[in-house]
Amino acid sequence: MIAVTAAEMRALDRWTIEHGTPGHVLMERAGAGATQVLRERLRRPRAPVVIVAGRGNNGGDGFVIARHLKRAHIPVEVWLLGRPEDVRGDAARALAAWKRARGVTHVLTDADLGRVRARLTRAAVVVDALFGTGLNAPVGGLAAAVVEAINASDAPVFAVDIASGLSADTGMPLGAAVRATVTATFALPKIGQLVYPGVEHTGLLAVVDIGIPPEAVAAVNPRASLLEAEELGALLPPRRRDANKGTYGHVLVIATSRGKTGAGVLATEGAARAGAGLTTLAVPATLQPILEARVLEAMTAALPDTGDGAAAAGDERALAELLAGRSVVVCGPGLGQAPPTRAFVAEVVRRTTAPLVLDADGLNSVAGTTLLSQRAGPTVLTPHPGEMARLVGSDVPAVQRDRIGAARTLARTSGAVVVLKGAHTVVASPDGGVAISPTGNPGMASGGTGDVLAGVLGGFIAQGLTLFDAAALGVFVHGAAADAVAARQGEVGLLARDLIAELPATIARLQAAARPDVRAARGYRGGA
Repeated sequence: MIAVTAAEMRALDRWTIEHGTPGHVLMERAGAGATQVLRERLRRPRAPVVIVAGRGNNGGDGFVIARHLKRAHIPVEVWLLGRPEDVRGDAARALAAWKRARGVTHVLTDADLGRVRARLTRAAVVVDALFGTGLNAPVGGLAAAVVEAINASDAPVFAVDIASGLSADTGMPLGAAVRATVTATFALPKIGQLVYPGVEHTGLLAVVDIGIPPEAVAAVNPRASLLEAEELGALLPPRRRDANKGTYGHVLVIATSRGKTGAGVLATEGAARAGAGLTTLAVPATLQPILEARVLEAMTAALPDTGDGAAAAGDERALAELLAGRSVVVCGPGLGQAPPTRAFVAEVVRRTTAPLVLDADGLNSVAGTTLLSQRAGPTVLTPHPGEMARLVGSDVPAVQRDRIGAARTLARTSGAVVVLKGAHTVVASPDGGVAISPTGNPGMASGGTGDVLAGVLGGFIAQGLTLFDAAALGVFVHGAAADAVAARQGEVGLLARDLIAELPATIARLQAAARPDVRAARGYRGGA
């Protein structure tokens, strides 16, 4: 599902209008569609629906909704934040149609704030039609007070297109922002509605078709999408009946230091459960005997050792032999940050020509260096917000304020596919493409889940997927497996190894979702 920025949505509207669909027609479609969504979720109310409208097109949508509700004999009252004479363009046309339908518009001033608060408290539903996607300044003054009153009311809140005060691009509140129960957005989801904290302000998201043609989408070419099960399942076709372990690639996992032996095990098992044909776990030599007893389906290899369980740089021939014949290299989980280990990671980064997944301490080893520019092969970076801040020379709050922008920036400057982990993980490609994963839950906030993800990405790359497709499929599967575990046993106490056990069944459901014959036979209803 395509997602758009505010500028892209304006361009889509403009293209559609320039090619023969008047703006007021789009507004009528938007208002009628939003009314349908509202009525589907609203039993015939005894109290009125209270619409709080602004002077712009979002308010115009609100006037159309008011007219449709009145025609259906649903009690409705409209409060306008501003003077009627200040309403312009298509919104003025919608306001005039509301007046012709004998609708009453109350002008909302500072003096009316107390009365409006009382009306909102007793409303069946509050319709937020204050500000749309074009908002580009913080909400303050009377508007902020109205937003606070909407949020303080006990009534469910229905947002028109986007919760007022929410950035359509980043999902961050611009000053005060409405917290909606349901949002009816027009044409396509907005990026800010799909990332946190925007998700919490959006509530249940319904997409209303207003007639933006495919040609407009092709002309504007939005580069962001929300990942969906049916599309992702097609990336991993059913296995050939004559397949062997060499068919599905060989993943080398370079991981682990003393005290962090679990990281390598989890990454290795993640790669195997994702479907890699062969896996090898390379660990510091003093730890190899311990790890051999823990990874039954994988091979192990010894790395040069500092003597206290940390990897160190060795001779070039040994490294070349270690890297030879690998389909993909996963480097970093639990390696530590000892200077000899960082020197070793630098050599891996420089000399690996196979796809390289850099995670955890692998990322910390390249932060603040030019190592990524010395890569001879393709790369996937898997930072959490703290690691991302170090990679881009910023801080965590700045990264979290614009997760999409941070991921795109690092992907462009590093030439790597970037997986910015967190609630609704973001995948970004160097050409500006972005995918947002809706799967996952707070139970994943436990040690080792990131190690599993690094292995899963390696496993999918080993099977021949492009780096971006492998990353998109990997984060979706990883989160969907966690969702399946949480549905069965709850979020508290969810462990990384629970995800590993759930991976095959999750992948099978995704593959079924991509096959209409299987969906029909199993009564498949979507999701993963």
